[in-house]
Amino acid sequence: MQITTVGIDLAKNCFQLAEADAQFRISRRARMTRTRFVQWMCQLPQCQIVMEACGTAHHWARVLASLGHVVRLLPAQHVKAYVRRNKTDAADAAALIEASPCEDIKPVAIKSVEQQVLQQLHRLRTQWLEARKARICGLRGMLREFGIDIPVGATRGLAAIREALEIADNGVPDALRPYIGDVLREIDDLALKVRSVERGLRTLTEQDATVKRLEQIPGVGLIVSTAMRAAIADIHRFPSERHLACWLGITAKERSSGERRRLGRISKQGDVYLRTQLIHGARSALLNAKCAANKGVELDRLRRWAIETEKRVGHNKAAVALANKLSRIIWATWKYDRDFSGSWKHQRTVLN
Repeated sequence: MQITTVGIDLAKNCFQLAEADAQFRISRRARMTRTRFVQWMCQLPQCQIVMEACGTAHHWARVLASLGHVVRLLPAQHVKAYVRRNKTDAADAAALIEASPCEDIKPVAIKSVEQQVLQQLHRLRTQWLEARKARICGLRGMLREFGIDIPVGATRGLAAIREALEIADNGVPDALRPYIGDVLREIDDLALKVRSVERGLRTLTEQDATVKRLEQIPGVGLIVSTAMRAAIADIHRFPSERHLACWLGITAKERSSGERRRLGRISKQGDVYLRTQLIHGARSALLNAKCAANKGVELDRLRRWAIETEKRVGHNKAAVALANKLSRIIWATWKYDRDFSGSWKHQRTVLN
């Protein structure tokens, strides 16, 4: 019996396999160690390989593709529906075989090494920012125990903490002061590491024309543009700008039945990090537009729309709506390889 499809349930050390024929009937199941799995890959005849898009999946997908196999990475949440009864590695591998012929399940694009380098730098930056925030919050709570109130915000908070340490009789015990100083130095080191990552992102993408074009868009700076570049290999896999917005989870969630159509809050599907950074960028662009309007600066069409939307629905909803619009502008800028203009008259589908 000729093997046409192989489902692989990945893990750290043991891999579960399910081999199937052209009718997707499983003919053989196997469990292999990492060493045996590498040997098996080299001997396997060319066929279709199906895996979940999980940890290490992109690495193994690149290795298997280099051996001539057709590799498909399926979203784990869609494969889960095909698991019957108890969840086991064998059941997961069988579910991959059953889910592979479903055309409604769109495969995840295989990331290149360069994409994963950018993505891992973003992950490191996020971890260090969270650690820095935790240290600042810890110091704020510590000093509050001794009657010292530290204002909210990293810049003001750190300045207030250092000022409190300089006052000898403010109630902070002398036995605690050296350790607070150690935490402050750790916070400074974390800030240096974050800036180092940002310089690394700039260096890696300084020759990337797409990143340069995306950075021209208001609210889309280095972080958003490189995060998009890392997550999206080929913008052409999104047929329209709405597909990208839906993929980011910033379109309305629909719960409709019969003749009633109900549109609620945003769906929050897709990559949480991308959506969060895009909304933060939209909020920054909105505040910048308001400051420019107060100074009497002439605004382009996009910024005027953002300010009018804020007056109608409030700041937070306007920021999310602007993020939705920015995602569509990103799609058009990237797909058609042209610079951003806030007053595009021919891009009515993007700016309206």
